[in-house]
Amino acid sequence: MTLQLWHQIPKNHEAPFVSSIADRGVAESRALEAAQHGDTSAFNELVLMYQTSVYNVALRTLGHSEDAADATQETFLAAYRAIGEFRGGSFKAWLLRIAVNTCYDLLRRKQRRPSTSLDVIVDESGDQAGFADRRVGPERAALAAETVSVVEQGLLTLPDDQRIIVVLCDVQGLSYEEAADAEGVALGTVKSRLSRARARLRQYLVERGELPAELERHEL
Repeated sequence: MTLQLWHQIPKNHEAPFVSSIADRGVAESRALEAAQHGDTSAFNELVLMYQTSVYNVALRTLGHSEDAADATQETFLAAYRAIGEFRGGSFKAWLLRIAVNTCYDLLRRKQRRPSTSLDVIVDESGDQAGFADRRVGPERAALAAETVSVVEQGLLTLPDDQRIIVVLCDVQGLSYEEAADAEGVALGTVKSRLSRARARLRQYLVERGELPAELERHEL
């Protein structure tokens, strides 16, 4: 069995045996233990579980689909080499820390700000449909989707460190502690970066008429 190299995945694709959060936890634990003992097929199961999350973090951080694909590939190769060093805790946070470091490396090498079409971010991440509530009518869903697109554009205007924290906490749903672990920074640093990033996003939305000016000082 060879290591499964990451490739562009179909939307909503994940490991076929995962049917619930509980099942995912059990499957992850079993695959992780086996992978740490050299079972390549078990590591491939971990790739299936987390390739979407890693790719979405990379895409929102780097802003280019090709760079995001490269970063995802490098992340899993690095994780495969270092899997024996994992010492417990959140595997997702550990994996995303590798992804974040990989993205920082790519940004430093290219020495540029991320910029890309919103269609690429929304279409390839597959998240816009998730943000727009399918239970509402088509007009409200369209408005919600439009707001998501503006938020996505606002993310690209943030400094790298702030953008990554927003992606980890507000998009991927990591706790402050997990985000701190993924970023390799103190808990207070995560909170301050997130606060500044949310404030900048609020201002961005206000300036584009997506948020009433009187709500500018309140949390989104």
